[in-house]
Amino acid sequence: MAVAGWKEAAAPHPPLDSLPVRWFNHTVAAVGDGVVKRRVEGAGVMLSVTERGDPDRPTVVLVHGFPDTQAVWEPVADLLAVDLHVVSYDVRGAGDSGTPVHRSDYALHLLVEDMAAVIDAVSPDEAVHLVAHDWGSIQGWEAVLSPRLTGRIASYTSISGPPLDYAALWARQHRGAGPTGLRAALRQALHSWYIAFFHIPVLPRLAARNTKLWSGALERLEGAEPDALWPAPTLADDFAHGVELYRANVLPRFRHPAAGHTDTPVQIIVPLRDRYLTPTLLEGLESWSSGAWRRQVDAGHWVIRTDPHNVAAWTRQLIDFVEQGTESPDLSRWRAGQDRVA
Repeated sequence: MAVAGWKEAAAPHPPLDSLPVRWFNHTVAAVGDGVVKRRVEGAGVMLSVTERGDPDRPTVVLVHGFPDTQAVWEPVADLLAVDLHVVSYDVRGAGDSGTPVHRSDYALHLLVEDMAAVIDAVSPDEAVHLVAHDWGSIQGWEAVLSPRLTGRIASYTSISGPPLDYAALWARQHRGAGPTGLRAALRQALHSWYIAFFHIPVLPRLAARNTKLWSGALERLEGAEPDALWPAPTLADDFAHGVELYRANVLPRFRHPAAGHTDTPVQIIVPLRDRYLTPTLLEGLESWSSGAWRRQVDAGHWVIRTDPHNVAAWTRQLIDFVEQGTESPDLSRWRAGQDRVA
């Protein structure tokens, strides 16, 4: 698979930080160690995109969540790039990508348009394998459930982020399902306390200023050790901008949820120690795909940082199944309907 403009990156380029802030669409710059940076024009914003590995290999697109940047994927990306073409990008409002002006510019359909622009830029002729975490996973579900990217996503590995419509329907069902269902709904609501906090004016932006507190909490509570790249130096702004994802999407979807279905093969990775999403919330999500695997793992929310080797291995198993038609014994045991713990 040839990526438009990739070969030009082999020529000498100025350092990335010396390039204009607003590059032309698809401008490419090599930054060493097989890493290529480019700008891609999304739905009204410029997106910062990173590529690793051989562009002739199957393409994997990694999408980060809140309040991260693509740097959260560095350990996983390096492992996958050994034999795959790996792409990550900063979503709108995060890292080095453009920041929308209006809250409505954070709507899910625009995030899907951004994803489509990246996929078309890095893999114009072949479908890609999508892997996403947290809010990236919510975006990923939106992408595979909508007709916009039909035929462009070969497989989807979702980590800690269900479709908003599914979450809304789940909450409605469990609130009316007697004491047991009500307890499950209340338990998830307590785990989701931050969503209400993010809808309070001013306070989330003030909280975002204390980046040291956030970095410390990640290490202390999640066991996710920070490094020079993650959390990103733009964390305060990323947090403040990322809150708009919640404000633009959660209430509208919860008011008018609709069931969905995809024929894309989906692997749902369920961290059993996730502080924000209870495993119960994700029970039944596999029914939204014609072919699904539900892998329960003994990990916390930021499993992509605490256990990158396993995340890379789990991702590669689904990719190998789709590309080669061979289902590994480990992947097979996680087919929907079989609940075990890795």
